[in-house]
Amino acid sequence: MSTIDNEILLGAEEDAKEVAFIYNYIGQENRENFSEDDIYYCIDVVLEYLEKLSSKADADGYIDVDIEDIVKHIEQKAKKEGMGPYDHDALLLLVDAELEYNEQAED
Repeated sequence: MSTIDNEILLGAEEDAKEVAFIYNYIGQENRENFSEDDIYYCIDVVLEYLEKLSSKADADGYIDVDIEDIVKHIEQKAKKEGMGPYDHDALLLLVDAELEYNEQAED
Protein backbone atom coordinates (compact mmCIF):
# COMPACT_ATOMS: atom_id res chain seq x y z
CA MET A 1 0.00 0.00 0.00
CA SER A 2 1.38 3.41 -0.90
CA THR A 3 1.92 6.26 1.51
CA ILE A 4 -0.98 8.16 -0.03
CA ASP A 5 -3.27 5.16 0.45
CA ASN A 6 -2.19 4.95 4.10
CA GLU A 7 -2.91 8.64 4.62
CA ILE A 8 -6.35 8.27 3.05
CA LEU A 9 -7.09 5.25 5.23
CA LEU A 10 -5.93 7.06 8.38
CA GLY A 11 -8.02 10.09 7.43
CA ALA A 12 -11.10 7.93 6.94
CA GLU A 13 -10.52 6.24 10.30
CA GLU A 14 -10.16 9.61 12.03
CA ASP A 15 -13.33 10.89 10.33
CA ALA A 16 -15.22 7.81 11.54
CA LYS A 17 -13.98 8.42 15.11
CA GLU A 18 -15.12 12.03 14.89
CA VAL A 19 -18.60 11.06 13.69
CA ALA A 20 -18.87 8.42 16.43
CA PHE A 21 -17.82 11.00 19.03
CA ILE A 22 -20.46 13.44 17.77
CA TYR A 23 -23.21 10.81 17.75
CA ASN A 24 -22.29 9.85 21.31
CA TYR A 25 -22.11 13.49 22.43
CA ILE A 26 -25.48 14.56 21.03
CA GLY A 27 -27.29 11.61 22.58
CA GLN A 28 -29.78 9.08 21.29
CA GLU A 29 -32.68 11.54 21.15
CA ASN A 30 -30.81 13.75 18.64
CA ARG A 31 -29.23 11.07 16.44
CA GLU A 32 -32.32 10.81 14.27
CA ASN A 33 -31.86 14.49 13.32
CA PHE A 34 -28.63 13.81 11.43
CA SER A 35 -27.54 11.24 8.91
CA GLU A 36 -23.83 10.55 8.64
CA ASP A 37 -23.77 12.76 5.52
CA ASP A 38 -25.43 15.56 7.49
CA ILE A 39 -22.73 15.35 10.14
CA TYR A 40 -19.94 15.43 7.56
CA TYR A 41 -21.62 18.43 5.91
CA CYS A 42 -21.96 20.29 9.21
CA ILE A 43 -18.36 19.53 10.18
CA ASP A 44 -17.17 20.96 6.86
CA VAL A 45 -19.23 24.12 7.33
CA VAL A 46 -17.98 24.57 10.91
CA LEU A 47 -14.37 24.20 9.81
CA GLU A 48 -14.92 26.60 6.93
CA TYR A 49 -16.45 29.13 9.35
CA LEU A 50 -13.58 28.78 11.82
CA GLU A 51 -11.04 29.19 9.04
CA LYS A 52 -12.61 32.55 8.15
CA LEU A 53 -12.42 33.55 11.83
CA SER A 54 -8.77 32.57 12.11
CA SER A 55 -7.70 36.02 10.89
CA LYS A 56 -9.29 37.42 14.06
CA ALA A 57 -7.21 35.26 16.41
CA ASP A 58 -5.54 37.00 19.32
CA ALA A 59 -1.79 37.01 19.93
CA ASP A 60 -2.00 33.53 21.51
CA GLY A 61 -3.90 32.15 18.52
CA TYR A 62 -7.26 31.96 20.28
CA ILE A 63 -10.48 32.77 18.48
CA ASP A 64 -13.60 34.05 20.21
CA VAL A 65 -16.21 31.56 19.01
CA ASP A 66 -19.96 32.10 19.33
CA ILE A 67 -21.70 28.76 18.87
CA GLU A 68 -25.00 30.48 18.07
CA ASP A 69 -23.33 32.36 15.19
CA ILE A 70 -21.90 29.11 13.83
CA VAL A 71 -25.33 27.46 13.99
CA LYS A 72 -26.93 30.39 12.16
CA HIS A 73 -24.21 30.16 9.52
CA ILE A 74 -24.86 26.43 9.04
CA GLU A 75 -28.61 27.00 8.80
CA GLN A 76 -28.20 29.73 6.19
CA LYS A 77 -25.67 27.82 4.11
CA ALA A 78 -27.67 24.58 4.35
CA LYS A 79 -30.79 26.35 3.13
CA LYS A 80 -28.90 27.76 0.12
CA GLU A 81 -27.38 24.38 -0.68
CA GLY A 82 -30.52 22.30 -0.20
CA MET A 83 -29.36 20.57 2.98
CA GLY A 84 -31.37 20.15 6.16
CA PRO A 85 -33.45 21.66 7.56
CA TYR A 86 -31.87 20.92 10.90
CA ASP A 87 -33.37 21.18 14.36
CA HIS A 88 -31.77 24.29 15.90
CA ASP A 89 -31.19 22.80 19.36
CA ALA A 90 -29.78 19.58 17.92
CA LEU A 91 -27.49 21.64 15.70
CA LEU A 92 -26.24 23.53 18.76
CA LEU A 93 -25.27 20.20 20.31
CA LEU A 94 -23.60 19.04 17.11
CA VAL A 95 -21.49 22.21 16.87
CA ASP A 96 -20.59 21.95 20.55
CA ALA A 97 -19.58 18.32 19.97
CA GLU A 98 -17.41 19.27 16.99
CA LEU A 99 -15.65 22.00 18.96
CA GLU A 100 -15.13 19.65 21.92
CA TYR A 101 -13.72 16.95 19.64
CA ASN A 102 -11.23 19.39 18.12
CA GLU A 103 -10.24 20.72 21.54
CA GLN A 104 -9.58 17.19 22.81
CA ALA A 105 -7.60 16.39 19.67
CA GLU A 106 -5.34 19.38 20.35
CA ASP A 107 -4.54 18.20 23.89
